[in-house]
Amino acid sequence: MKRIFLLMVMLASIDLYAETYTIDVKQRYQTNEGWGVSLCWWANMCGRWNDERVSELVDWLVSPEGLNYNIFRYNIGGGDDPNNGHCLPHHMGKGKGLRAEMEGFKDGPDEPYDWEADEAQRRIMLMIKEKRPDAIFEAFSNSAPWWMTISGCVGGNTPATADNLRPDCYEAFAHYLVDVCKHYKETYGIEFVSLEPFNEPVTDYWYANGSQEGCHFGAEAQTDFVRILAPILKESGLNTIISASDETNVETSIQSLKVYRDKGVLPLIGRWNTHTYSGSIEAKKELQQLTSELGIKFWQSETGSGGRGIHGNLMMAQRLMDDIRYMKPTAWVDWQYVEEKNNQWSLVSTDHEWHTYQRHHNYYIRQMFSRFIPMGYTFVESGSEHTLAAISPDNKTLVLVALNTSDQPETHLALTPKLKAVTCYRTSREEDVVPITDFDKKKGKLMFQLPPLSIATFVCAL
Repeated sequence: MKRIFLLMVMLASIDLYAETYTIDVKQRYQTNEGWGVSLCWWANMCGRWNDERVSELVDWLVSPEGLNYNIFRYNIGGGDDPNNGHCLPHHMGKGKGLRAEMEGFKDGPDEPYDWEADEAQRRIMLMIKEKRPDAIFEAFSNSAPWWMTISGCVGGNTPATADNLRPDCYEAFAHYLVDVCKHYKETYGIEFVSLEPFNEPVTDYWYANGSQEGCHFGAEAQTDFVRILAPILKESGLNTIISASDETNVETSIQSLKVYRDKGVLPLIGRWNTHTYSGSIEAKKELQQLTSELGIKFWQSETGSGGRGIHGNLMMAQRLMDDIRYMKPTAWVDWQYVEEKNNQWSLVSTDHEWHTYQRHHNYYIRQMFSRFIPMGYTFVESGSEHTLAAISPDNKTLVLVALNTSDQPETHLALTPKLKAVTCYRTSREEDVVPITDFDKKKGKLMFQLPPLSIATFVCAL
């Protein structure tokens, strides 16, 4: 009786609803290629753990009942000077930790390839391939090997605003990247769908003796390198495309994309990637319009954020919604899966020393999207900036994700197609993907209340 009374009150006036919106399944947008995460740097750390721990971490990451992630970005390490002739020993330990020390595959210009290098990250990638045969892999680089750089250090140049790849090493670096891609195809049967030679290249983040690998490339220098890389990649026989340019924010991504367009190199690019560490809604709309006009495929290839508690986690969920809604990428990719004693920048928190780990709210909040909106679903108009909706390929399942980032409960009225059945899951301060029945559907209306700081996913049969 109490539930019936509440429903009658809810139906009495539309003004009671903090959110009222219409889900239009006929207004269709991008089809989801999937959800993913970089392997850098957590795999360089966790790949050294015992089989049981590694297997469980990968299960949590790829299983349909877990995160259901299917896109993974493998970092081709540059590798610092083993003799430390141009930089301090273990200079990356002062910032990101020794996990950021990536092994390169060549120690010098006249040295042979060491294909035993990077064992930890490779171990994680191969286990992902085993457990998730449909996984999509992208290769990306943070820096060329030390001996190809101007500074002699893979941390960057001095000053940090200066390009660090020697002009006479453009071709050598292109061959290095392609040779690594060929090795993984020929040895392990992994053909990277794309190769991204840059990482946040138009920034002042990368400097000699810095805390991670990084290499500044001005936008025009990027286009010069792409012209050299493209024929070498084509001649390799790989089906791998070039992706670019992984700028750190949306505004910079727009500027670089326009340079690529004006320099006439877009025909050499198979996909545009951007990070969304920052970016206004208007900039996201502009980037979507630009990629659409240019007819280029588009991914959100890396993002993350600090914050505090579940509020910080839910604000990342709002960024995800904004990215999908306004930029319309076909893939959305996290930065870190595992991080030490951190519940914001990662989905799993760990203690490096003891190899202990646990999922936290961020994991379950991300699961509210990735588990229930898998690859192949198409995003549709959800009618509210605090919601996201998608429909299955057979048009029989509609998924709605609704978010409340406030400290007050919110009531929602979603106007929907006729729904045959609805299942709901919720994550909040006290819940992690818990099935709930506290909602009502009636004659094309889905009515529910979101507790403070919560997110709910509705799986609806049409």
